[in-house]
Amino acid sequence: MSTPPPTALTIAGSDSGGGAGIQADLRTFFACGVHGMTAVTAVTVQNSLGVEGFAEVHTDVVTAQIRAVTGDMGASAAKTGMLATAEIITAVAKTLDEVHIGRGTETPFVVDPVAASMHGDPLLREEALEAIRTELFPRATLVTPNLDEVRLLTGVEVTDAASRRAAADALLALGPQWVLVKGGHLGDGPLCVDLLSDGTEYLDLEGPRHDTPHTHGGGDTLASAITASLAHGADLPTAVRDGKRFIERSVASAYPLGQGIGPVSPFWRLV
Repeated sequence: MSTPPPTALTIAGSDSGGGAGIQADLRTFFACGVHGMTAVTAVTVQNSLGVEGFAEVHTDVVTAQIRAVTGDMGASAAKTGMLATAEIITAVAKTLDEVHIGRGTETPFVVDPVAASMHGDPLLREEALEAIRTELFPRATLVTPNLDEVRLLTGVEVTDAASRRAAADALLALGPQWVLVKGGHLGDGPLCVDLLSDGTEYLDLEGPRHDTPHTHGGGDTLASAITASLAHGADLPTAVRDGKRFIERSVASAYPLGQGIGPVSPFWRLV
C-alpha cells in the first residue's frame, strides 16, 4: 500500500487464549482496515475455561508504550480495555493528555470499563473503579459498559427501559461525551437493545440475539470496531452503528474452541 491506513491504539491486557483483550482488538482492527498499535497493561493467564491469574505491567512501561507509538505513528483513535489498577489508570490518563488523545482533542477515545471477564473472574481491582470514574470518564468520547459494569460504576440496576435511561444519565454525570449502555445481558428475547446517549439524544439501537454460548471477547470486539470506525473518520453515532453491525456478525460467526466458551469471530469479514 502506498497510502497507510488509519491507526488505532488499544491500551489493554493480553489474553493468552487469543479471544479477548488486545488480541481481540487487533483482530478487529485488521478486519476493519485499521493498523493496530498496543500498550499492554497486564498479562493474563486464561483459556476458554476462565482466568487463572494476571500480572500488571509497570506503569512506566505502559506509558512508555503509549508515547513511543503515538510519537512515531500517531493515532487516529484510541481505546482502553483491562487496566487492572488505579495506578495504571491514573498514569494512562495523564499520558493521554500529553499525547493529545481524548475529549477536547481531535483524537476520539473509547473507554471500555472492563471490570471482570465473562466467566466472572475479576480483572479490575476494587480501588480502580473510582479512578475510572474520575480519571478516564471525563476524558472519554464514548464509554461502553455492560450492565454489570453499569451497576459497579453507578449503583444503578438496569431492569427495563426506564432504568436503562437512568443508568445513561448517571454515567453521563461522570463526564463522558457519549455513553453506550449495552443491553445484551438483559432478558432472553429475540433482540438485544443498547442505549446510546449524549444527554440530549437517547437512541435505542436494536440487534438480533444469537443463540450461541460462544461470546468470549464480545465487548472488546464491539469497542474496537467502534474505535476502528472512528479512526476512519465516522461521527460517533455512525461509528456505534458500524460497531453493532460488526459484533452482530461476529457473534453469528462465533466458533467453539477449547472446553469452555469460544470466541466471537471477525473472520466473517475476510471470507
